[in-house]
Amino acid sequence: MTLAEAYAACRTIARREAKNFYYAFRVLPQHKSDAMCAVYAFMRRADDISDDESLPIEQRRQAMSVWVESWRTARRSGVSDDPVFIALNDTQKRFAIPDALLEELVQGTTMDLEPQSVAAEAIQTFATFEDLYRYCYLVASVVGLVCIRIFGYTDPRAEKLAEETGVAFQLTNILRDVKEDAERGRVYLPQNLLHEFGSSTERVEALAHGAPMESADRAMLHQLEAKAAAYYKSADKLLPLIDKDSRAALWVLVTIYRGLLIRIGKRDSDVFSQRASVPTTSKLLTLAQGMAMALLNRATS
Repeated sequence: MTLAEAYAACRTIARREAKNFYYAFRVLPQHKSDAMCAVYAFMRRADDISDDESLPIEQRRQAMSVWVESWRTARRSGVSDDPVFIALNDTQKRFAIPDALLEELVQGTTMDLEPQSVAAEAIQTFATFEDLYRYCYLVASVVGLVCIRIFGYTDPRAEKLAEETGVAFQLTNILRDVKEDAERGRVYLPQNLLHEFGSSTERVEALAHGAPMESADRAMLHQLEAKAAAYYKSADKLLPLIDKDSRAALWVLVTIYRGLLIRIGKRDSDVFSQRASVPTTSKLLTLAQGMAMALLNRATS
């Protein structure tokens, strides 16, 4: 398999699955867009194994272990017949992405497969926001740290800002997916936040199964929304620090994700009666604006 064929396979995966991310990939220069598709395809493979509910947790854990070891072997040897591994190896070399970041990315993906200290049927939770932040770091901030290496930057401040931007994205995902996650045995809202508003994991499960929302439920979710909104300010500071030819891509991604958070807020945090989403027409408008921005940046660079 040629390198071009490997990247084409990754782009097919990204086009089919990436949704919000793929809009941002479209406004990057080709070599950077290819690299982002490779990283996304790698994450998608890991997520698909982790989330395959047709298999028990233990079998998923074993499948993940086999897949990760195959990737590590491909990384060390530089030899593979897997298009995702081939493209990712090239991306890693081309953009000097450290092994440690990719290992953390895998660690984040596999967190949901870790053996629980309590019964297997127990709800998965986080005790504090600090615990949740660590989860967000591993599943989203690490992705941001990989992405800025592809985007390009020289100012070291970009790394902390990328970390916090990733947290903003993941908190937005968590808010959007509260209902679906609770139905799958996962409540990512921190326990101390629940307790502050007189709530519990049982209350979140009840809301997921149709219990009417009360003012305390909305106030609790508003607080998490406020944290996410605060972290989006880091994205605004990050934008001028990355290479000019990549700023439009980051702007598209932040605009779409921040728009999702705004929509949740406009619905008074009702994430249970209907899943919040940004309409395709709005995404296409953002993409058009991003393309215009990318053309202008390239013309003036």
